[in-house]
Amino acid sequence: MHTTPPSPADSAGPAAAGARVGADSGSAADRWATFRAERTLVVAARTVTSTVRVLECLPALVRDDGRISVVFAHDPTSAFSEGVLDLLHDAGCRVIPWDRIPEAAPDLILSASENIDVPAGDCPVLVLPHGVGFQKLVPDSRASRVRLSGLVPDALLEAGRAWLAVSHPGQEEQLRTAHPKTAGHTLLVGDPCFDELLAALPRRSAHRRALGVADDHRLVLISSTWARSSLIGQDPKLPARLLAALPYDEYRVALVLHPNVWSRHGAWQLRTSQLASALDAGLLLIPPVHDWRSALVAADLVIGDHGSVTLYGAALGSPVLLGAFGEESVPGTAAASLARLAPRLEPGARGTELAARVAAAIEGYEPGRYAPVARQAFAEPGLAHARLRGALYRLLRLAEPDSAAPCAPALALPGPVRATPCTAWRVSTEVTAEAVLVRRFPAAAGEPDRDGADPARTHLACEDTEPDRRLAESASVVLGRAAGDPARWIADTLEAWPGAVLAAVATGPGPGAAAVLVGLRDGRTLAVSGSGDPGLAAAAVYACLRSGRPLADAEVPLRLGTAGARRLVRLRFEGAQPLP
Repeated sequence: MHTTPPSPADSAGPAAAGARVGADSGSAADRWATFRAERTLVVAARTVTSTVRVLECLPALVRDDGRISVVFAHDPTSAFSEGVLDLLHDAGCRVIPWDRIPEAAPDLILSASENIDVPAGDCPVLVLPHGVGFQKLVPDSRASRVRLSGLVPDALLEAGRAWLAVSHPGQEEQLRTAHPKTAGHTLLVGDPCFDELLAALPRRSAHRRALGVADDHRLVLISSTWARSSLIGQDPKLPARLLAALPYDEYRVALVLHPNVWSRHGAWQLRTSQLASALDAGLLLIPPVHDWRSALVAADLVIGDHGSVTLYGAALGSPVLLGAFGEESVPGTAAASLARLAPRLEPGARGTELAARVAAAIEGYEPGRYAPVARQAFAEPGLAHARLRGALYRLLRLAEPDSAAPCAPALALPGPVRATPCTAWRVSTEVTAEAVLVRRFPAAAGEPDRDGADPARTHLACEDTEPDRRLAESASVVLGRAAGDPARWIADTLEAWPGAVLAAVATGPGPGAAAVLVGLRDGRTLAVSGSGDPGLAAAAVYACLRSGRPLADAEVPLRLGTAGARRLVRLRFEGAQPLP
């Protein structure tokens, strides 16, 4: 059973005495203070992951309470400390070196990193999980072994200083069984991050729009924790294979990587050595700090592993495919339950097999499938911020403010994700009695594996800005987004790209009234209305040319995506005049 920390009335102990010296008026450093605080809260900042967790929940806990002075102490000893100082400085935090914590005379140390060497003293230490509970075994930085993630060093437990926040009573029992010294030092708080995710669901459409995901697109989110057993560690080419397999007009693909991956390898290597082709094909690489939450709220499918983000997605009610699941997962936990319930993505799946697996996971999902996982991980969702504030103030030996207990704050919309615009597609077309069927796939992702596909019905289309010369020189269709004189642009483009069959350029001012001018190698031009996307107009004209369908004045229904026909565009061909 969890234990209640000391009450505010019990204020005569050593921690309170330290507060009077460090925060009120006795210290030399206090000479320079403008505001008079009663307590000092030191936040231990060791890794990006743990620092972000505190930054996301702390503002709601100490809002408008000048009695508390908050100081961030940077612990540089982690293998994943890269980026912590930048994060703190960007947030405007007051930062001190780790060895100056005693000078701050803390009344409470708050951390979401359990693997910290707390300076000697008697102030309590409140440890928040930086993921979902105590779900996996991780390498121990102090020895060549593994340890339970979230468990603090024995010395803190033996000194009676450590308090471990848990999100479910089952975690208290798990900790007592795995490590009896935790008995009496757990606090049932809940999970502030999960509460924020739940609160954001009603604004799901806004988060999708902020990420650039259209209403008629499905967002596939790849979620990977860190280390060799992670999804990205086992299958680094999965993002590119997904982009090559999923129709561009039906899907978007995003990738959330654990901050430890960014810290250990660096953004440059990720973008250049690991994900270059996928990024060129339009991958949304989600920044490692806050925006992963919006991506998770927006997702139509999560392809993940044993990391917390995958479990959060399942608990939110998203369909899940497990692409990897490491042996680090602890038996009996919610993560282990997810591993039993979630379907697996076969290693190396590609092409039509991969696309069919993704579509089946979304369309065949039964709502409520992962409700048992959520119940096992999170007790009484919605109360975490109020409970955490109560625990914080009790440990600080302060009365809580008179203001209403905090609830989960609104999740901020993400900043623009700088996705590389797709400029080349492998286009598959088929002319039927009812419509022209079109499926486009980003060419930068590589050659697709299309079982049974007819090469004669597939062509390469590139915009005139395509940076890959090999793709541009192989294109049968060249596309332009703007031109002062569209007819002149077509003539010049067909001369510059002698291998191209046709060229198409947008001529209208906007999507509603937009039109496209398409020029053929034989000198004819067609005005195509109904869409401002020159790629769609060119695909329809190209399909008609290959099938022998006459390019007469007519309405041409265009179906995009898979056989489910997620979108219908009605194009109109007008005139087949020679170029001037």
